[in-house]
Amino acid sequence: MKVVIADDEPLARERLRTLLAEQPGIELVAEVGDGHAALHACAEHDADLVLLDIAMPGIDGLEAARHLAAFEPRPAVVFCTAYDAHALSAFEAAAVDYLVKPVRPERLHAALERARTFTIGRAHDSGGGSLHRNRTHLCARLRGSLRLIPIEEVYYLQAEEKYVVVHHARGEDLIEESLKSLEQEFGERFMRIHRNCLVARHELVEVRRDHDGHVHAVLRHVTTPLEVSRRCVAQVREVIRQL
Repeated sequence: MKVVIADDEPLARERLRTLLAEQPGIELVAEVGDGHAALHACAEHDADLVLLDIAMPGIDGLEAARHLAAFEPRPAVVFCTAYDAHALSAFEAAAVDYLVKPVRPERLHAALERARTFTIGRAHDSGGGSLHRNRTHLCARLRGSLRLIPIEEVYYLQAEEKYVVVHHARGEDLIEESLKSLEQEFGERFMRIHRNCLVARHELVEVRRDHDGHVHAVLRHVTTPLEVSRRCVAQVREVIRQL
């Protein structure tokens, strides 16, 4: 079983490394110090299990777990934290176990067994857990690496076949998520203007009707206006009036 350790404390990583060395069938493929690096390591090594701290700089362990839940195949997540206050959030993020530091050898062994059971059954598991908290980033996979796109930098999301194109402050990226699921998760930030398009509410400037009667939305940081479907026109105008 290929394992990634993600913890910003070197001593915590050292302890986990030592304990893992005593466990049969374990290959430690990476040690990292934050959630962003954990995602890259999992993508690069196709990890089976991530031992994930919660309180880390940048993207914390809980958000990293929500991104990992969208990986295919999805690695098992075991949280290792100094606090037990995050236990409910951890299991909402589809963790298979939750270890409190200092991690005891027998508890780590039990967690590894749970992770093995998870990896055996994950091919039959189509669910990603109940991920209640909204993410702060979207995750685009690029030839084995990852790009994390801050939600506040996204201008609009447009569906194209099985992908969604994320148009953001640094360019465009493809993500393998549905527009419907993104609308459900980020409905307070984005609104639907067309069956294939969600726009950031704060980007809306005005709506215009062309000579053919088609309505388009003008966005603050987008050169080309976007088509608005008839059934969305009234709602778009109402949002603009409230801005």
